[in-house]
Parts: sequence; structure tokens; C-alpha cells
Amino acid sequence: MVISKEKIVAGNTEKGVQDRLLNAAEELFCEKGYAGTSVRDIAASAGCNVASVNYYFGGKEKLYEEVWRRHLIPMRDARVSSIEKVLSQGEGHYTLEDLLRSFAETFIGPLVEARRTSRLSKLLARECMERHLPVTMFADEVIKPTLATMRTALIQCCSHLSESTIPLITFSLVGQLVHVVHVRAIFEQGDENLDLPVFDLGKAIDHIVNFSAAGIRAYAEGKII
Repeated sequence: MVISKEKIVAGNTEKGVQDRLLNAAEELFCEKGYAGTSVRDIAASAGCNVASVNYYFGGKEKLYEEVWRRHLIPMRDARVSSIEKVLSQGEGHYTLEDLLRSFAETFIGPLVEARRTSRLSKLLARECMERHLPVTMFADEVIKPTLATMRTALIQCCSHLSESTIPLITFSLVGQLVHVVHVRAIFEQGDENLDLPVFDLGKAIDHIVNFSAAGIRAYAEGKII
């Protein structure tokens, strides 16, 4: 089947319009929040017709969701891939620490990268104040796939681990990593007169990996109920 040059050009043009709308919307949502941003604002900033928002995304709410997906889906895929990469080495060729470290480094990486962190942090702050994202979006597109992959990996590493503890173990690991990202930001932005110690991200990850691995093994051995 031969695709005409006109269709390729049209497809590229549509992709360009969508990208402009997404970029403009993300910037405005960060600056003004969901409620403070109008469709007209987005279209004007993107240099598009007002009707284009509804045509390409079905309205402001769906556009808002797509702005989030541009951050969430790549991060989810990277985390799942990091787990699957460790598992692909085969049982006996990796340790629990290898699994946790791979996940931790992949989880933290995008969050500490300067440009993306700024935008994502602002979006998170706005979303906490004005909740608009559907809960099912996080659950179905981010949480469930990550938990399912982590469940498989943890059971392979610790065969006696109760499956009922796996969600809590995963949430505990994620909670520690998120906290490290926040603490790192505080340390980096702190006044030199505060006399804070140097924050070593590598050592923080080492601690989380070793601390979590010890706790997981204790669960698997029945030492923690």
C-alpha cells in the first residue's frame, strides 16, 4: 500500500498542531492552573483556532489529561522496563538489591532532571490544589501496570513473600523515593547560612535499596507480621 505524499504532509501538520496545543496548555496549566486557563488562552498561545482544542482533544478536560500523559506514560514505561530488564537476566543472575536499585534509579531520574522537574512539580502542585484528573487514569494507566510488574519480580526474588504485602512494599519504596526528591530540592535551594550537609543522591538511593531489601526479606521470612 502506497501512502500519498499529501497524507504524510497532512499527518505531520496535524501532529504539529497537537504538539503546539499541548505545549501551550502545559505552560498555561503550570502558570494559571486548570480553572484559570481557558480554551481561548490555549488556542491563542498555540497560534491555533479555538475550535482546534475540541477537534483534536475533545475539550479542555481531555487536553489536560493528555498533558499529564506526556509525563506519566514515559515514566511508567521506563519503570516497568527497568523491572523487566532485571528479570530478563534470569533467576539466580540478579539480587533483590539489583531489582530495587534499577527501579529506584529509573524512578528518580526523570524527577531530578531540571527542565522536566520544574514543569512536573508545578503541575503536581496545581493538581493537589485543584483536582481534575480522574482517579481511574492514575490507577489504570500508571499504578496497576507498575504493581503487576513489581509483583512478578518480588515473588521471583522472594518466593515466600505474601502477595498481600506487595502493594504496601511498593508504596513504601515509592514513598521513600518521592521524599528523597523533595528533600534534595530543599537542600539545593536552601540558603548557605542554614549550614545543611551536602545531599548525596547516590548514598540516599543506596540507603533506600538496602533498607527496603532488609524489610522485604524480613517479611518473606515471617519476621514481620
